[in-house]
Amino acid sequence: MNLIHIVALLAVIQYLYFGVRVGRARSRYGIKAPAVAGHEMFERAYRVQMNTLEQLVGFLPALLIAGVYWPQAVVAAIGAVYLVGRFLYAHEYLGDPAKRAPGFALTVLPTGALLLAALAGAITR
Repeated sequence: MNLIHIVALLAVIQYLYFGVRVGRARSRYGIKAPAVAGHEMFERAYRVQMNTLEQLVGFLPALLIAGVYWPQAVVAAIGAVYLVGRFLYAHEYLGDPAKRAPGFALTVLPTGALLLAALAGAITR
């Protein structure tokens, strides 16, 4: 079983789930496409999805490249922290955006660690 691929796919599924939440919020609060503003709860759901997309740009390549050079279980575990961080970020942001910092940290720190691991592996091996 390729744990790294599972984590990568779960990250994409998570992003799609956040997109479904945006669609539900759009319907619930009467926000007609292509508008991306209008009700605070819709805007929060939308920002969670967009921030997740922004984070995926760094996370996925870092995860996959680090997995080439470092033990799969370690890289996948770091990736799992990212997934938990994204759910925590979403929960916090939807409740009170000012409390999003722990979830954001659990997103950015694993991505940074994976980026450094990928770079170190690519340079030294």
